[in-house]
Amino acid sequence: MSKTNVLVTGATGRTGSIVLQKLRQFPDEFAAIGYGRFEDKIKELFGSTEGFIIGNIADQSTLKMALKGCNLLVILTSSVPKMKAPPKEGERPEFEFEPGGMPEEVDWIGQKNQIDLAKEAGIKHIVLVGSMGGTNPNHPLNKLGNGNVLIWKRKAEEYLIQSGVDYTIIRAGGLINEPGGKRELIVGKNDTFLENPPKGISTVIPREDVAELVVQALRETTAKNKAFDVISKPENDPEAVITQDFSALFDQTTGGL
Repeated sequence: MSKTNVLVTGATGRTGSIVLQKLRQFPDEFAAIGYGRFEDKIKELFGSTEGFIIGNIADQSTLKMALKGCNLLVILTSSVPKMKAPPKEGERPEFEFEPGGMPEEVDWIGQKNQIDLAKEAGIKHIVLVGSMGGTNPNHPLNKLGNGNVLIWKRKAEEYLIQSGVDYTIIRAGGLINEPGGKRELIVGKNDTFLENPPKGISTVIPREDVAELVVQALRETTAKNKAFDVISKPENDPEAVITQDFSALFDQTTGGL
């Protein structure tokens, strides 16, 4: 059986690194290539730069080279706010973005670059990991560093849907560093979980479960041309049924925003 070449951008991020590791657990199915900016970070996480291309998503020439020969693309790039300084007692912390790292530059222009070049390269399917909250321009995350991060992420999602390339858009709830594969995952649309959270369920999901969703989205045809929000039931919920049938989960979702 021939392998499918997959490029994972943002592969040195906390979720992206898990996605790459999971894809590499299927060596007969996928040839997974990571794309990241910093050589030292790649070595710290993976031991070497083998199977990686070092580049910035703003660098179209390197990105174009990375996409050559690939069939699938996973977009896990995201802007990251930094705290300006520890806040004084009783004050809220202030955040900023590094030069070149504003949400408009990373979450909109950077993702648009990836989508455009992927389409040019003949990529068959793009999986994009985003965040819930994109329907609310007044969401607190938009105020961090005056970045409007969720607005720009939503704009990129709309662009992907209109691109003509098969897509899967996973809008995760709050990411937590808990073990995956131990919860029931729940899918929804249009931030309904944020507006009306299910009783007794917080709007969070382990990073490992998001990473597993990405891998399964590349394997299951029912994931194509779907966009959805996803959270998880508590790990010890007695009524929860641990999600194992991902095809059925994707079947519950629909396309479009």
